[in-house]
Formats: sequence, C-alpha cells, structure tokens
Amino acid sequence: MGHRLSRIYTRTGDDGSTGLGDGMRVPKEHLRVEGYGTVDEANSAVGMVLAVPGLPAAVIECLTEVQHDLFDLGGELCMPGHRAIVAADVERLEAALDRFNVELPPLKDFILPGGGPAAAACHLARTVTRRAERRIWALARVEAVAAEVPQYLNRLSDLLFVLARVLARHEHGAEVLWRHRPR
Repeated sequence: MGHRLSRIYTRTGDDGSTGLGDGMRVPKEHLRVEGYGTVDEANSAVGMVLAVPGLPAAVIECLTEVQHDLFDLGGELCMPGHRAIVAADVERLEAALDRFNVELPPLKDFILPGGGPAAAACHLARTVTRRAERRIWALARVEAVAAEVPQYLNRLSDLLFVLARVLARHEHGAEVLWRHRPR
C-alpha cells in the first residue's frame, strides 16, 4: 500500500464534495459515491455476521473472502476505469451458492428475516447488498460500469440469503416461515 493516512481529517469535504480515486472532485451525493458508499455499508454488514461467535468455518472462510472482494469492488467504483471484479469472482460466488444450497430443503414458503443473531445479521447484509446493487444500476445508467459489478452484487445477495438459511438452521434448527393471514 503506497499511500498511508497520517491524519484522518482533511477538511477537503467540508464543502460537500469528495475526491475519487483518480483525483476528480464530485458532490458527496454523486451516484458513484452512493454506489461505493453502499458497498462499504454492505461490507460492514457482512462484518456484523462474522462478529457472531460460533459460525461454521466454511461460512467464515466464504464471508471473509467476500469482504476482500467488496473492498476491491468499492475501489473499482472509486476509480473510474479501474477493474477489480472479474467474471471469475462472480463464478466463485455461484459455486459457493451451489455448495451451501445443496444441503438445504427446497423452499415452499417465504422466510422472515431472523432465526438467530447470525441469520438475522445475514438477512440485513443481504438487504444492504440489494440496495448497493440498485445504486450501481442507477450509476450504470449514466456512466460506464463493468457488467461484473452488478452481477457480483446480485449473486452476493443470493448467497447471503442461502447463508441466512444455513445459519438459521445452525442456530435454531429452522428458518422462521411467513404465514399468510387473510384479512
């Protein structure tokens, strides 16, 4: 890492702008900043899952790799023209999805977010990841974004859903199923 921060505050953002990785200044509400900021939120939410004690080793390994990917993905978004996420990253998520999903029973009902601390945190990470994907699609409508970026986020939200199911079973034996109440 070539550049280290010796001071955390710079005051350069006090005017409502921020610097991208290429040095360009943009408003803090710029779609690109919204995109990588929401990816950062998703990474933090994944960190909350990893902070729950007693997770299966395979889940820890998978989500730790995801955190590194999300950091790279944020860097890609912060530096227009930079590429960090590639098709192999998307394929790796698909393989993980298949590995974790094979042990689960088929879905017949909707699942409520919950099922234990880790499962609930995983559901939260999933919804933040979906929001990040929406922000990236908004950016992609006005600027070039590599196809693998929204694909990665789409697969990640699916993976987090499957992992929430795995973790609910690990913590409490089953998911919390939604029950339709006629009105």
